[in-house]
Amino acid sequence: MAVPPILDNKHSSTPSVFTPAALLREARRQKRLSTVDVPAVCILDPDGDLVRQLRKTGAARSFPGWPCYHTELDTFSLAGREVGIVGRVVGASFAVLVAEELFASGCKLLVSLTSAGQVVAAGEPPYFVVIDRSLRDEGTSYHYAPPSEFADADHNIVKIAATALARTALHSVVGASWTTDAPFRETAEAIAAARAKNILAVEMEAAALYTFARSANLPVLCLAHVTNTMGLNGDDFEKGEADGTNDALTALAAVIAGLCSEGRLEGVAEVTE
Repeated sequence: MAVPPILDNKHSSTPSVFTPAALLREARRQKRLSTVDVPAVCILDPDGDLVRQLRKTGAARSFPGWPCYHTELDTFSLAGREVGIVGRVVGASFAVLVAEELFASGCKLLVSLTSAGQVVAAGEPPYFVVIDRSLRDEGTSYHYAPPSEFADADHNIVKIAATALARTALHSVVGASWTTDAPFRETAEAIAAARAKNILAVEMEAAALYTFARSANLPVLCLAHVTNTMGLNGDDFEKGEADGTNDALTALAAVIAGLCSEGRLEGVAEVTE
């Protein structure tokens, strides 16, 4: 086999026959939903902790016009604006599916915040990583762009987000992640290879989201909440108070406020309120 199927017959410069707009159109027809825009700023919450806490405290409101077959969209107030949030969007293919649908439904800026395992230590967990590039060790990104080692973030977005987080009391760094499709196949050899590339964290969505964002010229930022050492130490996977949601919301508020400031991010001026 000269070329593995994951790389064969990928024509990233050719439009897809099946589009998110078509899926959403039929979902609205079947569910008898009107066409309404989602909030301009949306968040992906792969762990689901944020959505669970927001619902528990009564801060989240269901968005009844969301036509997605697979998820629910909630809204809540953050950084002086109404934002959307989708929980439990775990893994590269699921994250990009939902991202495609959100942008087709009026989203203008997408931020993903996922928990991650520590690779190269940047402190004692928990802390945040603004992901500036991610190793493409997943399948979804290869449908959007030709093979390359890393998927790069928009450097302007990363710079603005890092500056905004530096103004908070949270411990945050900028660096690379490793996106995997198989979290229980993080072998010693693979971890050593990632450390040799100075990769800070391993997660499951960033490479695909960044490749999609680049291909569609859309603003996406991925944050990793480094909460564990992949179970190698005792008392691992501790996120902090309220499952880390207080710190996570502080981080998201700072980043979103920074990105949506007047004139700070080209193409997202309409997000400013």
